[in-house]
Amino acid sequence: MKRHAFTPTFEFSQYVDLRDIVLVSWEALAAWIPERVKACIQELYQTVPHLAAVCLDSGDTMVDERTEVKDINEVVQQAELIPGAADMVRSLAANGYRLALVADGPRGTFENILGYYDLWKYFEAFAISGDVGEPKPAAIMFETALNAIQIGREDYSHVVMVGNNLERDIKGANALGIISIWISWSDRRSHTPADESEVPDYEIKSPSELIGVLEEIELSLPI
Repeated sequence: MKRHAFTPTFEFSQYVDLRDIVLVSWEALAAWIPERVKACIQELYQTVPHLAAVCLDSGDTMVDERTEVKDINEVVQQAELIPGAADMVRSLAANGYRLALVADGPRGTFENILGYYDLWKYFEAFAISGDVGEPKPAAIMFETALNAIQIGREDYSHVVMVGNNLERDIKGANALGIISIWISWSDRRSHTPADESEVPDYEIKSPSELIGVLEEIELSLPI
C-alpha cells in the first residue's frame, strides 16, 4: 500500500474571499431571482434557435373525427381525443411553445371538445373558420392566429403548422413559408399530395412524435 501512497498538493480550507461578493437579505434575493430568470430567458431567445409558435389543427390532429357527435347545426357536442393528443398539448405548453389553434368549423365545436378535455386554456390564439369567414388554406386563417400573438411575416419560417389535411393544412402553411408537419394518423383524408404545394416538410404518425420533430427542427434553425 505504501507504494501507492501520494502527498496531496492541495489543502482543504474554509477560507473564501468575500470582498467582491454583494451580500443581500433573503427577502431581496427572493425578489431578485425571478427577475433574473426572466432576463436570462430573454437572452436565450436572442442566442438559441427556437420556434416562434406551433399552430395545431383539431380534427384528426387532436380529435378523432370518427367519434364526433354533432347537433343539427353541425356543432360537435362530444368526441374522443386521438391517443396521446392531450399529453402532446400539455407537453408543448410545458416546454414553452406558444400554441395557436388554426381549425375549420364553428367555434362551438372547439370550445366544447377542447374545453371538455381542459386543453383550451393552453392556446394563446384562435383562428377558427367559423369566425374568420374562410377555411384553410386561405392565408387569412394563419395570419389571424399569428397576428394575435404578434408574430410578423418575417418570422413565419420559425412557425410550424401541424395538421392532417394536405389540401388545407399543408398547402396553406407551405404557401406562407410556414414549416408544415403532416400527421398521417387517420386515413379519412388523402395521403397523396395533389402537387408540390401539398408536400409536407415533415410527417408524423401520432401526436407522441411531435416533440421530437420540433426539437429536430429547432436544431436546424439559424440563430
